[in-house]
This record gives sequence, structure tokens and C-alpha cells, in this order.
Amino acid sequence: MSSELISAQSIPVETIKYDDRGLVPAIVQDYLDGTVLMMAWMNQDSLQKTLETGETWFWSRSRQEFWHKGATSGHIQKVKAIRYDCDSDALLVTVEQSGDIACHTGERSCFHQINSGVTPPPADTLSQVFSIICDRRDTPSEGSYTRKLLDGGDNKILKKIGEEAAEVVMACKDDDADAIAGEVADLFYHTLVAIAYHRVDLGAVYRKLQERKR
Repeated sequence: MSSELISAQSIPVETIKYDDRGLVPAIVQDYLDGTVLMMAWMNQDSLQKTLETGETWFWSRSRQEFWHKGATSGHIQKVKAIRYDCDSDALLVTVEQSGDIACHTGERSCFHQINSGVTPPPADTLSQVFSIICDRRDTPSEGSYTRKLLDGGDNKILKKIGEEAAEVVMACKDDDADAIAGEVADLFYHTLVAIAYHRVDLGAVYRKLQERKR
């Protein structure tokens, strides 16, 4: 397991505050966009196995046994980092989710049951906006600016990206923080439209960014 991620010494397994059943809740989160994928329970031994293998292991309260996430489905979780809260009684596990499916129902997240009209996971702003753009692409909405861009194809979309890029440059030249934020937001939005038009997975973009941080 890569020392860049976690090590068996990085979490004091013996000092985590387990409950009277010897368990601690573990929130599992996608490392790319922050989506909360699931919640499960760990005990000291399953946490130790997680640290040693670099993949998530939990304790099943109903079966009273360890379970290796994805061992049957293939949807394993490769651990990127583990944090514990200020009281040391809850864990946050960030993972790379194989197959982009964490829930046994086949959904990406176990938290997929939502009120009508509420946008489901993912969690970060770019992903939320991208999800809406994809919805406009797949479900025409009369009067939608996004839909008009998509209907115009590359000629219209790329023209707007060029214009917005130039406006970012000018805002930076003017050293206007508010204008820079606004123009970069416009550039992000129009770039997301281009990505959606060409049916590129936003997750692929995030993975490229992860590669560039090294």
C-alpha cells in the first residue's frame, strides 16, 4: 500500500473511542468530488485491516463478522485517506470507488433516496452544475440558455469559451477580485457545457487534475 495514502501508524486504532459494542461509525466519501457514499461500522480489527490493505473493511452487526467492501460485487474501495473527528469517535474515509457504485442497490451512493425536486449526489458545486447541464442536454427545456448553447453545438459553445477566457484575462489585468471570480465562474460554466456536449465524464477531468497536483 502506498505510503502517500495512509499507513498502519497514521491512525491510532487503539485510542479511537469505540462505543460499548466496540464499534465506531465510518463515513465513506468519494475522494474526487466529496460525495458521501455510505456509512458503515468499524471495530479496531477492521480498521487495522483497512489500514494494512488499503481497502475498506467493516464489521457487520447483523452477521457478526468482517466484510470486505466489494469482495463479491467487485466494487471495492481504495482508501485515499482516513481522518477522525475532534472527539475521536467517528471516522471519515475518503476512497476511490471502483465501478462508481457504493450501494448494494446499484446506486452510486447509499444516500440516493431524496425529496422530489432535489438534485441527488454528487456533492461539490461543479458536479452539481454539470449534472444540471447534462439534464438540459438530455431533457430539452424551453427557454433554457444552456439548451440554446447545446443546440448551437461547438460553434456557439467554443465561441463563448473564447470570449469568457478573454474576459478572465482582462479581469486579471485589472486586478479586480470580484470580476475575476465572476469571469472564472462564467468560464467554468461554459467549459462544463462543452464537456457535457462531448459527453466527457467530469470525473475523468477530476482524475486528470489529481495527476497534476504531484
